Amino acid sequence: MLKEFTISTDKRDEMIDVTTVVQQYVNETGVKEGTVLVYCPHTTAGITINENADPDVKTDMIRRFDELYPWTVVRDLHAEGNTAAHMKASTVGASQTIILTNGKLVLGTWQGIYFCEFDGPRTRHFYVKVLNDNRE
Repeated sequence: MLKEFTISTDKRDEMIDVTTVVQQYVNETGVKEGTVLVYCPHTTAGITINENADPDVKTDMIRRFDELYPWTVVRDLHAEGNTAAHMKASTVGASQTIILTNGKLVLGTWQGIYFCEFDGPRTRHFYVKVLNDNRE
């Protein structure tokens, strides 16, 4: 069971909580036990799991990514000029796998699933694949 989602980003760097959207799709599938794969097919965006209680965490992460990977580095050769976005996306990763039990995503108390935009604003896509482990 695979579903494609479309997401519009508003800023160059942005972390958008997609936890509710992912859980709603899981509910639609009716799968109770298994795993859920959330995948981003873009080279300048990614998927991560992190705290979703305090919005300052997202702000701090984006600021620290910018410090680690500055947008303009004279020695960068990539013609599009977005090497920093590629570095950030590689650091975050393209996917996350979440355990599913009793129809619910197994996430920690403060955890959420984020679509991470590093080269926006853009219209993006991400995929959710629900893998059923039911043995009935």
